Amino acid sequence: MQREEKSERSRRQVLDAALRLFSTRGYRATSVRDIAEAAGVSTGNLYHHFPDKEAIFRTLLDEYHDIVASEQFPVFRAVQNGQFPDNLEDLGYAARDSVKQYRRYMLLIFVDVIEFDGTHIREFYKSLTKRFGDLVEQNPSIHERIRENVSASAALHMVARIFINYFQLELLFGVSEPFGKETRHIVSEIADMLRRGIARQA
Repeated sequence: MQREEKSERSRRQVLDAALRLFSTRGYRATSVRDIAEAAGVSTGNLYHHFPDKEAIFRTLLDEYHDIVASEQFPVFRAVQNGQFPDNLEDLGYAARDSVKQYRRYMLLIFVDVIEFDGTHIREFYKSLTKRFGDLVEQNPSIHERIRENVSASAALHMVARIFINYFQLELLFGVSEPFGKETRHIVSEIADMLRRGIARQA
């Protein structure tokens, strides 16, 4: 058991080091030796856990895939209370917390797009549709609060994407107040536009 714990600990060290390096330097600019040194393990130990550098990258994306559909992820928790779409502001702040907490994993998505042409993350985004659908089915009361002819899972997916994209601009790319307003004002305004629409009623 002690040997297994030690092995798992060194594997985790490799993944944590790789996450730091990939999210700051990119994939090609990070070598296996760089990861091993940052993790405090030998290259031999690293290869004991992973056959190559790309396997490490894929494992990190798989971890993020699992996190997004778990209670670790603030947006997931905000949806699970079954109050959507009445809790749009809560979802907005949950999106902010999700970006803050998992910013390094989110940066890997951009690394994948730039360096792999999105090879690894296509299935990730395809699976999100199913996951949002599953969340809605687990909280059937959501259907009662969504207007007719609107897909509840598509609505949930859209809301999460809008808020996450906004806070990625602010927290990943360093764009202060991307829409020219403080967080509390913009979350409130986006929520209001989502609830009531933006077109003037005839």
